[in-house]
Amino acid sequence: MITRSRTRGRLLHPLRLLAALAAATAAALLLPTLATAAPASITPGAVWNDQNGNFLQLHGLGIIKVGSTWYGFGEDKLGESSSTAAFKNIPCYSSANLATWTYNREALTRQSSGDLGPNRVVERPKVVYNSTTHQYVMYMHIDSSNYSEAKVGVATSSTVCGPYTYRGSFRPLGQISRDIGLFQDTNGTAYLLSEDRAHGLRIDRLSADYLSVVSSVAVLSDHEAPAMVKVGSRYYLLASHLTGWRTNDNQYTTATSLSGPWSGWSDFAPAGTNTYNSQTANVITVQGTSGTTYIYAGDRWTPSNLGTSPLIWLPLTISGTKVSTTWYSPWKIDAVTGTWSH
Repeated sequence: MITRSRTRGRLLHPLRLLAALAAATAAALLLPTLATAAPASITPGAVWNDQNGNFLQLHGLGIIKVGSTWYGFGEDKLGESSSTAAFKNIPCYSSANLATWTYNREALTRQSSGDLGPNRVVERPKVVYNSTTHQYVMYMHIDSSNYSEAKVGVATSSTVCGPYTYRGSFRPLGQISRDIGLFQDTNGTAYLLSEDRAHGLRIDRLSADYLSVVSSVAVLSDHEAPAMVKVGSRYYLLASHLTGWRTNDNQYTTATSLSGPWSGWSDFAPAGTNTYNSQTANVITVQGTSGTTYIYAGDRWTPSNLGTSPLIWLPLTISGTKVSTTWYSPWKIDAVTGTWSH
């Protein structure tokens, strides 16, 4: 018995060695995948295509992270100008590194009539996930071609890229609504950010299922294209002045409570640059193993050919009550570690 046991031990030793070699080989094979995932280069203002060589239609960006994958939504404006723009669809793209994007499908498509019909305005799609209803909820600006309706539309899906089911439109709390944003707080409560030309930039709380607006939280001075991020216990709200398709020096305000008091508005890009000739679309939070990077995502609108409007993505510096960004081209984002470099 003793001899048999020793013999069995000698036979198992090479097997253990083979298993160790196999594990090491598998780990080595993973290294190129990790290396290509991060860091990734972003060149603001450059032509940015999907895997098919088509212009990324991530205008008015909505973005959400599911697992390790980012999903981006935007206005498909290929072949449109500012005078002819009409709703075509809202595409859904995916990316592991925020630099290389894959077109997946149309998340919301044009219908024969109604809010999503021909010659309609559908802008700035934003998506959040409701962990209670297990639904992805999309909000968007819904309007007529002359911008007289000024409503928000709502759509839902059980999967992130859809297809989304359109649930209709309304004026939040009876107030007009044009450029919008969505913000989901750390406790799960969601808020609609809405430009109300008659009163100002509104922050309204959504219902528990995110399908309606239930109360007004704050009304700030009139800005549009709102985007909000929370860092620690402080909220930062970015937005632009109202100058149509022309760019301006976008600004930010901060508060420790959504109901205020909010600070005075200040520029976050160097004055006179018109926010590097762009308008706020969103703020992307990239939280990783070594840190967190906040990305300003903006649109440099080309009114004569909106579908080719360049995307201006730049790292934001957020510290205390200050927000700033500087022009880097190119710069690199590491979506795994949450760090950036240039």
